[in-house]
Formats: sequence, C-alpha cells, structure tokens
Amino acid sequence: VQLQASGGGLVQAGGSLTLSCAASGNIWKPNKLGWYRQTPGQQRDMVATMKSDGTTNYADSVKGRFTISRDNAKNMVTLQMNSLEREDTAVYYCYYWRAPGYSNAGTFWGQGTQVTVSS
Repeated sequence: VQLQASGGGLVQAGGSLTLSCAASGNIWKPNKLGWYRQTPGQQRDMVATMKSDGTTNYADSVKGRFTISRDNAKNMVTLQMNSLEREDTAVYYCYYWRAPGYSNAGTFWGQGTQVTVSS
C-alpha cells in the first residue's frame, strides 16, 4: 500500500487547510484511513480516522474543528481543518490500517506533510 499526501502549508491562526491522501496498491475492505500528527520529540498522535464503513474517530482536541471524509471508489481520504490553532502545528501523516487476519494487514504511512499555524 502506498499513500501520497498533499495539502500542507502555512496558515494564520483561525484559518483553514485541507489535507488529501490517495491510497494505491492492494486496498481491500474493511480498512481504516486517517491522519496522525507529530511534533519534534513527541509521539505520533491520532487526529482523525474513518473506517470503510463510515465510522469516524476524532481526537478531542480537534472535535468540532476538523472533518474527515473519504471516497471509497477513489481510495482517498481528506481532512478539512478549520479554526486552526498554533497547537495544530505538526507534521501530518496519512495512515492506512487493516486488521490482523486479513490479507495485506498492517499499518502503512504516507510521507508526512507539514502544517504550520502562525499567530
């Protein structure tokens, strides 16, 4: 599975950005697509995920501000980020997961895209 992310950049606090990720390769359902983020010296934390059945999960810190969506036909996942805060500054990683026991199971990561929110 290969993941190609795009859409990061520099934005002022209160602004918006959209991240997109295209998955290719052996993509099978059920699976989970989503986004994690990481700042220097910190662990990679879940931001938002969406299962192929539409179930979503958000970090508490982004609820009400970020929206995840996916296009199963195109194997794409999008993260709409509104009301951005300086604390959202991080490298964002696209994520694909398929449960053990299924073919092509495991966790796959995209290359990371920088999001910087200035005050």
